[in-house]
Amino acid sequence: MDAAMAKIAFLGLGVMGGPMAGHLAKAGHDIAVYNRTAEKADSWVADLGGAAAATPAEAAKEADAVLACVGADADLEEVTLGPGGAFAAMHEGALFVDHTTVSAKIARRLAEEGEAKGIHCVDAPVSGGQAGAENGKLSIMCGGSKRAMTLAEPIMQAYAARIVHCGGPGAGQQTKMANQLAIAGVLQGLSEALHFARASGLDLDKVFEAISGGAAQSWQMDNRWKTMAAGEFDFGFAVDWMRKDLGLAIEEAEANGAKVDLAKLVDGYYAEVQAMGGSRQDTSSLVRRLEE
Repeated sequence: MDAAMAKIAFLGLGVMGGPMAGHLAKAGHDIAVYNRTAEKADSWVADLGGAAAATPAEAAKEADAVLACVGADADLEEVTLGPGGAFAAMHEGALFVDHTTVSAKIARRLAEEGEAKGIHCVDAPVSGGQAGAENGKLSIMCGGSKRAMTLAEPIMQAYAARIVHCGGPGAGQQTKMANQLAIAGVLQGLSEALHFARASGLDLDKVFEAISGGAAQSWQMDNRWKTMAAGEFDFGFAVDWMRKDLGLAIEEAEANGAKVDLAKLVDGYYAEVQAMGGSRQDTSSLVRRLEE
C-alpha cells in the first residue's frame, strides 16, 4: 500500500470522524465515505470530494485501508461484521483502523476476525476532542501487530500529533480507558477546588494565577478553570460520552481485577449531572452538582 496516495474508506462522519476524513482527503488520498445518515455523507463529499457509499461494504470494496469512527460496540459491529459490513468486502492484506472508543473485547474480536481474513487490524482510540480532530492534532493510542502499525501510522499522521503503539489487540482501548480514568479524577478535584475557592470568597482569577503554575497545574485547569467558573460547558465531549467511556473502563476493571473506586464515584456524580439536564454538556460540567 502506498500511504502517499491510498484508497481509503472512512465509516462514520460525526464530530470526530468528519474532520479526520477531511484531513485524509486534503492529504491526497482517494476517499470513499459512509455514514448512517446518508445526507451527512453527501454533504461531506460536496465539500471535500471523493464518493459517498450506501453501505460500509460498498465503501470498503477495493480499499487499501478502512477506517471507522462510530458510536459504540454495537455500531462498530454493525459496520464491520453486520449485513453490508466492511469486513466481507475487504481484500486480503487490507488494513482496518478503528478510532471509536469501544470495549477491548470487541477490539480483540475484530483482530481475530481480521486475522482469519488476512486483514491487518489496529484499535486506535483518540484523545484531543473535537478541536484536536479539526486541527489534526489528536493523540492516538494503538493496539495491534507491528505489521498493522507499520501500515497504519503513515495514514494516521494526517490528523495526529502523537501516535503510540501500546501493545497487542485491545491495548489501545485499554490505554484510552486509563486516559478517561485520569481525566475523571482530575475534573472532580478541579471542581472541588473551584467550589472551595468560591465558597471562601476568593478571586477565582487570582486563585488560578497562583496555583496553575505549580503542582496543581493540568490541561483541564489551563483550559477549563475559567469556563467552569463562568458556567460555560459547551466544548464538545459530552457527559453522555464520558459515562459510556467510564462504563467501559469499570467493566474492564472488573475483568482484570483493577480497583477503580474513584471512577465509580465520579461516574455516579456524572449521573447526577445528567439528571440536572447536562447530558450534552461537556465533562467540565461536573462542577454543576456542587454549585447548583
